[in-house]
Amino acid sequence: MRICGIELTGSDAVVCLLNKEQGLFSLPETRVRKLSLKKDHTRADLQRFQAELVDFLREHGVEKVIIKERLQKGKFAGGAISFKLEATIQLIAEPGIEVELLSATQIKAILSNNPLPIAFADTGLKQFQEAAFTAAYAGHCANNRLA
Repeated sequence: MRICGIELTGSDAVVCLLNKEQGLFSLPETRVRKLSLKKDHTRADLQRFQAELVDFLREHGVEKVIIKERLQKGKFAGGAISFKLEATIQLIAEPGIEVELLSATQIKAILSNNPLPIAFADTGLKQFQEAAFTAAYAGHCANNRLA
């Protein structure tokens, strides 16, 4: 199963693809590391962002999207734009693509029971993709628990 982990930062969606086949993980090649929402944040901009993301997901054969959920309160609460992006992604109605939210607490609990099999530094991903990578990994682990 191929999962796309997403972390929302400001008006960007940082993405990381993680594939699991026959118990082995792989990081599929992609030039796209993040998708951005245009500055106006109009309805048309949100629809364009959603269409770009769906095209990316289809192009890479993604079956599930895991979004690292934004905090609603507190020091590290998400901004208004990131909540718009989160809702836009959740509303993707593409057949064969499931969208799920995982909170930081859920991801942490999953990682404590299923430690990463490789150090993040050894993945070859950019540092800003780490949260998206751990979200994708947690999504795979959560999927296995439910299966």
